[in-house]
Amino acid sequence: MKKLAIYLMMTCLSLTFIPLSSNATNVEPSSTLAITKTEEKAHAEALISRLHEIKAMNKSNMSASEKKSMRKEVRAIKHELEHSNGGIYLSVGAVIIIVLLLIILL
Repeated sequence: MKKLAIYLMMTCLSLTFIPLSSNATNVEPSSTLAITKTEEKAHAEALISRLHEIKAMNKSNMSASEKKSMRKEVRAIKHELEHSNGGIYLSVGAVIIIVLLLIILL
């Protein structure tokens, strides 16, 4: 009888929380953030040109704090460029595991 009560409570709780999580996934994308491919490409070109400008700068006259801010800017630009590509990146370890799984399964 105790097991039946526990199972009944678990069922009620799961039925209570499942609809809440399914409602959270029905978020509609906002149309104001729609960026066309040409705008995205132009933005990427601007970031790349900024990287070339930073690389061509004479950094010997800069203070340590200026150099640090330039390094942060370069990292931020590279991070933004990586995420704008939308590609899938796999580490070497992941590739090895995938190959081993394929060998074992096939």
